[in-house]
Amino acid sequence: MSKSSSSTTSKTDWPRLKAMQDTDVTLSAEHPAAEVQHIVRGIARQGLRPVPPKTQISLRVDTDVLAWFKAQGTGYQTRMNAVLRAFKEAAS
Repeated sequence: MSKSSSSTTSKTDWPRLKAMQDTDVTLSAEHPAAEVQHIVRGIARQGLRPVPPKTQISLRVDTDVLAWFKAQGTGYQTRMNAVLRAFKEAAS
């Protein structure tokens, strides 16, 4: 069963938002500047191709390689997947 939006129409004034410049945004204690990671999490995937499901595996990786990916911050497994995907696509 797929979840659907409870709202039938958007109440967002999209043309006004698209026309806004960075200087039009007022920051306050209640609405501080957002960090990139929060913005990325909030992006709606509506209209985009669905992300294919991932398969969980057990993989042995050299300790130094894993340490390097982890040192890059959160999302290291996603980055490892991106590197493997790039290798796969380059080999095709």
